[in-house]
Amino acid sequence: MSSFVWMKFLESAPERYDKGIQLLSRGRIGEVYEGIADRTASPGKRILDIGCGTGGVSLACAARGARVVGIDTNAQMLEIASAKAGAEVEVEWLELGVAELEDRFDEASFDAVVSCLTFSELSSDEQAYALRISRSRLVPGGRLVVADERLPSNPWARATYLVRRAPLQALTYLLAQTTTRPVTHLAERMREAGFGLVEEERLWGDTFCIVSAVRDEA
Repeated sequence: MSSFVWMKFLESAPERYDKGIQLLSRGRIGEVYEGIADRTASPGKRILDIGCGTGGVSLACAARGARVVGIDTNAQMLEIASAKAGAEVEVEWLELGVAELEDRFDEASFDAVVSCLTFSELSSDEQAYALRISRSRLVPGGRLVVADERLPSNPWARATYLVRRAPLQALTYLLAQTTTRPVTHLAERMREAGFGLVEEERLWGDTFCIVSAVRDEA
């Protein structure tokens, strides 16, 4: 099932989100959260989590001693994230969208920017903007890590995937008046946005990826 399709359903009832994502990923989403944190988090690091949802990535980073800002447009998701965090975890939860980042945070404010299952909700132009603004808010040498659904490279696997997701795409439009768009050419788009050292790890039968990149010192 398309992660975006399933997420749009879950976002209508945030209390079901974590169980739904666990089901969708066959219990593997926690490994993604930890993998993102492994790439970015250490004591004192300042991290921005774009589209933090119920806080999976934010909490994994905070558990490593990072100072995390988690942003999301869904206030109920943020409430759940805050309740899961507890008083001992240092995370700032903000109801904020990608388009508001430029006004909310200064340039070079973060050591890392992370995002999981959010870029697939953005249009092509919005993705380009998110990459551009993420780079500007990173310190030189800072890291961007994005994890999301992708289209398989193999033509047969891609065709099968698209056929299976077509009815779910239609259902999503009926429920949420939006469509689905797995990320494509994300590594290349990061390079176009000025990032260097771009690396891509593909997971789950080539239907999911974790892409990391670094803001060059220059």
